[in-house]
Amino acid sequence: MRHQTPPPQEAVPAEQLADLLDASSPEPLPTLPSVVIIGRPNVGKSTLFNKLIGRRQAIVGDEPGITRDRHYGVVEWLGRGFELADTGGIVPDEDAIIPANIFKQASFAIESAALLLWVVDAREGVTPLDEEVARCLRATGKPIFVVANKVESDSVRAAASEFYRFGFDALFPVSAEHGLGAAELLDEILAFTNAPAAAPPPPERIRVAVIGRPNVGKSSLVNAILGKERVIVSPIAGTTRDAIDTELAHGGRAFTLIDTAGIRRKGKTTAMAEKLSVVMARKALERADVAILVLDAVEGPTHLDEAIAGYALESGASILIALNKWDLVEKNADTAKLYERQLRERAKFLDYAPAVFISALAGQRVTRLLDLAARAHDARYRRIPTAELNRFFAEYLETPRATLPTSAPVKVHYVTQARSAPPTFVLFTNSTKKLHFSYLRYVENRLRENFDFFATPLRVVSRPRGGKKA
Repeated sequence: MRHQTPPPQEAVPAEQLADLLDASSPEPLPTLPSVVIIGRPNVGKSTLFNKLIGRRQAIVGDEPGITRDRHYGVVEWLGRGFELADTGGIVPDEDAIIPANIFKQASFAIESAALLLWVVDAREGVTPLDEEVARCLRATGKPIFVVANKVESDSVRAAASEFYRFGFDALFPVSAEHGLGAAELLDEILAFTNAPAAAPPPPERIRVAVIGRPNVGKSSLVNAILGKERVIVSPIAGTTRDAIDTELAHGGRAFTLIDTAGIRRKGKTTAMAEKLSVVMARKALERADVAILVLDAVEGPTHLDEAIAGYALESGASILIALNKWDLVEKNADTAKLYERQLRERAKFLDYAPAVFISALAGQRVTRLLDLAARAHDARYRRIPTAELNRFFAEYLETPRATLPTSAPVKVHYVTQARSAPPTFVLFTNSTKKLHFSYLRYVENRLRENFDFFATPLRVVSRPRGGKKA
């Protein structure tokens, strides 16, 4: 729902706003090599893009051709970086021949690319369209890695070797959905492109998306925050028809507040409207550092709330939970604990996300959400010094204190932080076997206890030392 931003009731000197909202420009980053993903529709290009940049930014779905425009992101891996571009799928004409202008949409990205990632479907094998794509890619004169996607079994891995026949620079069997082979691919991209050290600095403004189903009070919350702060700079049009961005300052920090349309329940509206509400919310999430998930405290958490929380988790954003309309709930000394217990049981995957009981209409605890969002923003861009990670390893990982599969014990040799936003850690082991999920959970919990990754998702992956990702 659109809302009108209330006019500021207290003037703030222009110089003060400039100090708060127009921080000095950061040191320029080194020029990053450009890597471009290309391929026919429905082979998993956008899924691979999201996996490599470490968060959900390109919209992914089962219908071919969802990616119609180029998406760009900066990949940070082991302290080095490159620019990654995701392009729309190559669609044949009625004769199944690629017309002369089929690369027009991606031509600019290809022209400036240091490396092309040609994504193919290993399960489907080589198709006539793949043959034509290979011919066109070869004509670009660019270095090409073939990424054989959807490799989730040994039989598919063996079948993927069929793509060697095209004679490109390298072939990588991966499962973009599950992350298998992604670390090895990243290592080779860094080496091939000679990617420089480039950990991107945190953005100057903390981008906060307010999400939730209709009628839970999202716009009321936004209005309450803006009316309370009275330091609105200017309302600006968002990047979608159903989102409004407003810039404000609070506690010496600069924020961009993104108000989104409610995600509708299936069956309550047309299929197209339901899909659009999801797409719009996801577009808001892809721009956000922090997501505030607004729930109706009177109704309690629902299955739709759980689904929306899942979208936020997939985006890689840090997450705060706002239980709105708390002033309408009949309460006793244990009510808040009972509500939070119900919430944790419904969305166990968000046990790290703090819950705040608010009343948007009464203005109760609404600005506390901004304080927590600033803390979450700092946590998601936190990089742990090597010396502290070595201490952490010696205390918690060198002698494991969590149960490992007894049939195939795995030793962790060392741990490193691969990227931030969200923080990602790699455990280097002595085995190609996966670490048990309970052990990865143990490591995640110890990382949270030691380094205060407040409200922020953590990614923990394992790799054999000097080998492929486990």
